[in-house]
Amino acid sequence: MRWGACARQVSRTIVARRYHTAVKPVIEIKNASFYQSYPAANEPHGSNAPLLERLSFSLSGESDSDSGQCWSIVSPSSVARTTVLQVLAGQHICIPPHARSYPYLLAISQSPQHAIKYVGFDAERGNSVGGTSVRGAYLSARYESRREETDFCVRDYLTGHTELNALEPDSPVEDSHAFDEITKQLNLLPLLQMPVANLSNGQTRRARIAKALMAKPAVLLLDGPFMGLDPNTLRTMSEVLKQIAVKQHPHLIMSLRPEDGVPEWVSHLVVVDEQLRVIAQGSKRQLQIEGEPDVLRIVNAVGHGYSAAPKTRLSRDGFEQRSPPLSPGEALVEMHGVEVAYGSKVVLGDWQQNDEKSGLWWSLHRGQCCAILGPNGSGKTTMLSLITSDHPQTYSLPIKLFGRSRLPGPGQPGISLFDIQRRMGHSSPEVHAFFPKQVSLRRVLESAWADAPLAKPKLNEDAKRRVNACLRWFSKELNPKWSKETPYDRLALAKDKAMARKLQEEVLADDADLAWASQLTFREVSFSSQRLLLFLRAVVASPDLVIMDEALSGIDEAIRDKALLFLSHGEKVSKIVDNVAQPSMLARIGATVIDGLSPEQALLVISHSKKDVPGCIREWICLPEPGEGKQPRVGKLAGPLELNPAAWGEIWGQ
Repeated sequence: MRWGACARQVSRTIVARRYHTAVKPVIEIKNASFYQSYPAANEPHGSNAPLLERLSFSLSGESDSDSGQCWSIVSPSSVARTTVLQVLAGQHICIPPHARSYPYLLAISQSPQHAIKYVGFDAERGNSVGGTSVRGAYLSARYESRREETDFCVRDYLTGHTELNALEPDSPVEDSHAFDEITKQLNLLPLLQMPVANLSNGQTRRARIAKALMAKPAVLLLDGPFMGLDPNTLRTMSEVLKQIAVKQHPHLIMSLRPEDGVPEWVSHLVVVDEQLRVIAQGSKRQLQIEGEPDVLRIVNAVGHGYSAAPKTRLSRDGFEQRSPPLSPGEALVEMHGVEVAYGSKVVLGDWQQNDEKSGLWWSLHRGQCCAILGPNGSGKTTMLSLITSDHPQTYSLPIKLFGRSRLPGPGQPGISLFDIQRRMGHSSPEVHAFFPKQVSLRRVLESAWADAPLAKPKLNEDAKRRVNACLRWFSKELNPKWSKETPYDRLALAKDKAMARKLQEEVLADDADLAWASQLTFREVSFSSQRLLLFLRAVVASPDLVIMDEALSGIDEAIRDKALLFLSHGEKVSKIVDNVAQPSMLARIGATVIDGLSPEQALLVISHSKKDVPGCIREWICLPEPGEGKQPRVGKLAGPLELNPAAWGEIWGQ
C-alpha cells in the first residue's frame, strides 16, 4: 500500500501496524499438548497425563462484524470447558512451547495476561472484588440492613475503588465514556449504588462482565454465562452477549453445557467430550449437518434439549411418566403471611394471596418434594434463607420450622439454630463458596453430623457406614486418581449372590479401598466433584428436610444423573437401561445402607435448569417478577418434569 508523502512518519507506522495486524490471528494453537506440570522423561507412566492433546485452534483477528467469528466451547464436562478456556488464556504448559502464540497481541505489544480476560461463574472461578468477596463476609451478610465499610457498591466495583484507603484520582475522559457505555449496555445504571453482595444471580453476572469489559480486553472468555439463570434472564443475557459478539470488541468466546442451547449468533463451535478430547471444531452449521455421531450426540442435545416429546417411559432417575405424589404428613415449614422488606422496599411477599391475605402463605410437609422457581431477583434465595434461618428476619416473621418459631412462645421454647441445622441438609453455591477447602473428603461428609463444618462430628456406627457407602458409590467421581475398577464394579460382575456376599465382606473388612478419602482435600478435587460432595453431605445423614439450591448447577452431566438417581433410590438402583431400573448387586444381596429419600423426609429444590430438577418433584411454587405485585403461581406435576416437558412452560407462564 502506498501512503501519502505528506503524512508524518509516526502516523505511517501506526496505520501500517493496524493494517498488518488486522488479519493476524489473535490466538493460534498448532497441534499442541497441554500439561499441568512440565513432563519429565523419567516420570511414571500416567502420573502427568496431558490435559489436552494435539489441539489446534485459531481465532481470527478480523474485527469486522460480517467476517468475525464467535466461538463457543461445548462439552458435557465442566472440567473440559474450563480447561480449554484456560489454555486459550495462556495457562498450562504447552508442548512444544512455540505451538501456542498470540500474533495479533504481539504486534500491538500486549501480553495475553492483560489482553485476555476470563470470567467464570462458580464458587472457585473468581468471585472477588478487589481484596473483598462479592458474596459478603459470611453467609447471612447479604440479608442484613447495616452497610459495612467493605460492602462496596457496583460503581466502586466497576471503577476499582475497593480498597478501604484507596486514592480517588480523576478518571480520564475516555474511561468515563467507557463506563457510561458499558453500564448502559449491561443495564447496570439502576444498580450503581447497590452493594455488590446484594445483587441477584443475573445482576452479579452482568456486573462481572462489565468489570472485565472496563479493562478493554482483546478477548473475553466467559465460562458458563447461562448457568443458573431463569428463562427470561437467560434471554436477556443472551441479547447482551450478542451485542458484545457483534461488535467484535472484544472477541467473545464462551463455554456452554449441552442443555444451554447454542444462541443463533454463535458462528463456530469447539466440541469436547467427557474424556477432554476435542472431537470436532469449526462452523456451527457444518457441524450440525456433517458431524460424526459422537459430535451430533452433544451438538443435537444443545439444539433441542427438552423441546421434543419424550420417547422414554422412565426418567433418568427412575420415575414413570405418571407417578402420583406421596400423601403429605406433618408440616415441616409453615409461612403465614410472610413479607420481607428493607425499609420501604419489599423483596418478598408484595402481593395479596389466599382471599386477599397479604404476604406469602406456604407450607411444606413430610413426604412432599417441592420446587421453588421464579425469575432471578424474585425472592427465591430470600425465601430459602428464611427456611434455613440465615435471614435475621426469621425471628420476627410468622414462620414455623418443625412446628416451632425461632422465638419462644407461651409454653413453647423457640427452636435453636443447632436444632435446625441438625434436621436440615443444605447444598447451594453459597455453601460451596464458604465451605472450608482444607478439610478431607471424608470430613466433608462427616460434617453432616457436626454443628459446623470445622466442628467435631458426632458419629455412631451407622453414620460411619453411611459415609463409607457414599464414598464407595461415587469413588470414581470423587477420586481424580482412580483409574481401576471399584469394589462395587467387581461386585456387579459377581457370578452369583454367594460370591457377591463374599466380595462384600472382603471390602468391609478393613476399608483400605477408602484411604484416598482421608488423604485428598476438598481443594484438590474438581469443581464438579466438590459440588457432588456437598450434595452428598446434604443427604447422607437422612435429615428431615433436604434442600438443593442450584446444588447440581454446573456439574458434569453423567455425574448429575447418577446423583439424582442416588437421591431417590440410594444404593438400590445402579442405573437405568432401556427404560428399566436395574437393581444393584447390593440390593440383591440385601446389603444397602442408603435407600434414598423416605416418606418421612421432604425435599426442597431451587433450580433454573429443568435438567437439574429431580424426577421426584411433584409440587411447585413460582414467585412473580419483582415489583409486579402479582401473587405466586402454584401447581402440581403428574410425573417427572423430564417426561412432561410441557409443564416447564406452564410453570413459567409461557
